[in-house]
Amino acid sequence: MEIRRNGTRSFNRGPEAWFTGSVRIEPLSEAEGEVLVNVASVTFEPGARTAWHTHPRGQTLIVISGLGRVQCEGGTVEEVQPGDVVRIAPGEKHWHGASPTTAMTHIAIQEHRNGQFVEWMEPVSDAQYHGTTSADR
Repeated sequence: MEIRRNGTRSFNRGPEAWFTGSVRIEPLSEAEGEVLVNVASVTFEPGARTAWHTHPRGQTLIVISGLGRVQCEGGTVEEVQPGDVVRIAPGEKHWHGASPTTAMTHIAIQEHRNGQFVEWMEPVSDAQYHGTTSADR
C-alpha cells in the first residue's frame, strides 16, 4: 500500500496542443505493471477545455467541483456539476472543460490499450464551446 498525501503530489500544466486555456493535471494513480488504469484530478479555469479526443477503452469523469461542459461529436453541449458522473464510450469523439464563468475540477479515469490512453485531435472552436447547452433547453 502507498499513501500519497494531499499537497505532496506534483502537477502538470495542460499542454497547449491538447488544451485551450489554463488547465492543471494532477496524476493520482498511474498505470504501471499489471495496473492498466490512469487516474488524474484535472482542473480547468473558466473557459478552459480539452481539444477533441477519443479514448480506446473509454473514459469516466467524476465532477467534484465547479461547473463544466462536455460534448460528444454531433451532440449537444451538456452542463455538468459536482456529483455528476460522465461515461464516454470507447472511441467516442468528445471534449470537456469548465463553463465560461466558473472553474471545474473532475477526476478522469481511463484505461490504456497497448500503452495508448488517448488520441488527441483538433481544438474545440469558440463556436463549438459556446454552442447551445443543456441548460438552455
